Amino acid sequence: MAELKYWLWLAGRRGIAKAKLVELLDYFGSPDEVYFSGEPFYRHVLEGDISSLLDKSMDGARSILRRCDDLGLSIVTMGDSGYPARLANIYDPPLVLYVRGKLPNLDEEPAVAMVGTRECTPYGLVTAEKIAFETAKCGGIIVTGLARGIDSAAARGALRAGGRVIGVLGCGLDIVYPRSNRALFDDVAAVGALISEFPPGTPPEGKNFPVRNRILSGISLGVTLIEAPERSGALITASLALEQGRDVFVVPGNIDADSCRGSNALLREGASPVMSGWDIMGQYETLFPHRISRPDSRRLLPLDEGGARELVERELKEVRGTGPKRPAEGPAPDRKTTKKVFDNDSAPGYIDILVDPDTLTLDERAVLKALTSRRHVDEIIVSSGLPARAVMSALTTLEIQGCVTQEPGKYFVPHFRFSE
Repeated sequence: MAELKYWLWLAGRRGIAKAKLVELLDYFGSPDEVYFSGEPFYRHVLEGDISSLLDKSMDGARSILRRCDDLGLSIVTMGDSGYPARLANIYDPPLVLYVRGKLPNLDEEPAVAMVGTRECTPYGLVTAEKIAFETAKCGGIIVTGLARGIDSAAARGALRAGGRVIGVLGCGLDIVYPRSNRALFDDVAAVGALISEFPPGTPPEGKNFPVRNRILSGISLGVTLIEAPERSGALITASLALEQGRDVFVVPGNIDADSCRGSNALLREGASPVMSGWDIMGQYETLFPHRISRPDSRRLLPLDEGGARELVERELKEVRGTGPKRPAEGPAPDRKTTKKVFDNDSAPGYIDILVDPDTLTLDERAVLKALTSRRHVDEIIVSSGLPARAVMSALTTLEIQGCVTQEPGKYFVPHFRFSE
């Protein structure tokens, strides 16, 4: 803990570029050696303004430590074994990372970033969720900025597949931006991690996001673009990925859509086209043979036409800032009926998520069988015959996968159909 405060002090030196801070660290060997040195020694390494290095106050570092302790956040420094080597090897790595959740050993995982525009098309939203779902099913970890639009859709697709997500934020981890993503942030932290180089309390200022993008690409093997206009942060991330020696993948978009002009231009310049999650993961199969596998296509159960339409309508309302965040109950669009393993005529008409029973645990199957309509958690416990703890655990997992929605008062609503 004593050494950690020196890392925070060094990371907080304003007016000095990140790459220069790394040079100082390399020259002196440790952050405490930097702290206890003086101006003549700093001049051996740096030119220009070094006034922030002469400020030896530890008040800021101690305040950050207290705040992280209150919030339950962990701090990973470049000196820790848990700091990703991929990130340490870029030109200007962050000295510290604040973490909410559990950061996996990313150097041993096929992590891929998925980014795109906030002002996306319906095609982009559905495709982002589909590609992320398939990538996670193949064993990939999805890295995303959790912004509105493409980023959020990719995170939801990975979570639906039971995969892990790393959300890289351009603000402090105690701030949810956008506010509508609070539940998504919680879900990501529960099974993956939220990370930021910005200390708690840092607002989501515009200047932070281009800086954040180098971490998105830095911890990833490659970056996948799903809709990016000619001027966008997603293109900045792709440019950084190329500078860092990462792969760049692009999902082809509508040639007449402004939201796709930048990403389509990358295809002309030689980026790899992507039409499925396996198009990405297949590139890394030999590097991670024990992590990556091509799943049985029967286990890839995307939303059907009605479910996709509902998803698009809900997402576009959130992107545009209008309408409720939850879909209202109502009849589903006409579609060909299919035989279901478990069915109930009283179930809501908007159930659209396809569920393969073979992919569920026994507890999850029992809970879904008991959840034939909007029910209180106590009713589900009685009907399923399971202990309360087992029911709550299963409901949490099913909510992350998009199979159920929790409403105020501990009521749960199903959003599933069992596949044949």
